[in-house]
Amino acid sequence: MDLSTILRPAAVKIVANVSSKKRLFQDLGDLVAGCYGLDPTEAFTALQQRESLGPTGVGHGVALPHARLAGLDHVVGAFMRIEKPLDFDAVDRQPVDLIFALFAPDGSGVDHLKALALVSRTMRDGDICAKLRANEEPDTLYTILTEAKATRAA
Repeated sequence: MDLSTILRPAAVKIVANVSSKKRLFQDLGDLVAGCYGLDPTEAFTALQQRESLGPTGVGHGVALPHARLAGLDHVVGAFMRIEKPLDFDAVDRQPVDLIFALFAPDGSGVDHLKALALVSRTMRDGDICAKLRANEEPDTLYTILTEAKATRAA
């Protein structure tokens, strides 16, 4: 599994400002609706429900919201970079500007965990995060994300 199997180029977006975590989840729901045909309300609700179990802000300006949805046949993702960082109740109490959301089928135990581990490893890489913050084009961000594993493996 690599990020190119989870993430489509159209699911990468730069957003100037998001007023709240709720608004971010609505935007992510709209993004995955357009890219993968998911129901935006179901995606939003699933993210909200998962977040109520505990914040998905993992530190260093990164959040990894994730949820399970009925009707999916494989794990899909969406990436957003927010120009004005958002308070996300992250473990290090730092605001978040890099968000990689994952949506997995209802019954996908191992695939969901593998995808979450892959995204987590990628987003823990300080060089990758610096490149994501330094570039302004969604296509470039997609390339940085999807080529990250190949570069580290070499």
